[in-house]
Amino acid sequence: MLSLVAMLMPNWMDPEYLLTWLGDWALWGTAAVVFIECGLLFPILPGDSLLFAVGLFIAHGTIDVPLWLACVILTVAAFLGNVSGYYIGRALGTTLFTNPNARFLKPKYIEQTHEFFEKYGPRALVLARFVPIVRTFITIVAGAGKMDPRKFFVWTGVGAVLWATGLTLLGHALGQVKFIHEHLESAILLIVLVSVVPMFVEWFLAKRRARNTPADPTPKHAATNNVSE
Repeated sequence: MLSLVAMLMPNWMDPEYLLTWLGDWALWGTAAVVFIECGLLFPILPGDSLLFAVGLFIAHGTIDVPLWLACVILTVAAFLGNVSGYYIGRALGTTLFTNPNARFLKPKYIEQTHEFFEKYGPRALVLARFVPIVRTFITIVAGAGKMDPRKFFVWTGVGAVLWATGLTLLGHALGQVKFIHEHLESAILLIVLVSVVPMFVEWFLAKRRARNTPADPTPKHAATNNVSE
């Protein structure tokens, strides 16, 4: 049966399609997606919904691996992804974000992420895990701002556990509910829709800020050296 998610978005954004296509490599493929989204500057990936779907598939028996092993592997992938992003930020700063017409590396992403960091401080590394796009670039800002590595590792480690392990456990728990077990496709569609809500909320708020804020000739991402240490 054609996935409802596939009718609404590309196949590579459909967690059910991806996990089925990966087959025996579903867990490792998910770990690769999580690593890339968290650290390699590619923000448009189904991280939230894929983690949730892994938990569902383990409960369903489609992915035959111990739940604890899946949680460990996915948490490590999320942590290492953020560490990679941090050191990319330390090495290159925000020099990659200069073209406003770029598909992914837009200067506005760095500006919005820097504002997020300024608002929440180091705990932004935990909160950003649950905000698409921001979770990809928050580590770049932390690295470019020369955040203390030890503090970074602690906060990003906490975020990795809460996000990767938390969503996988949630998917597994709900996957054992009879109704969800019998309506797996609908459950995955719901989590996909829920996972993109923060993206649309951020887009709406950014539009409002752009209308209400006078133009500033100084790029905000030039201030990344002010990240709290």
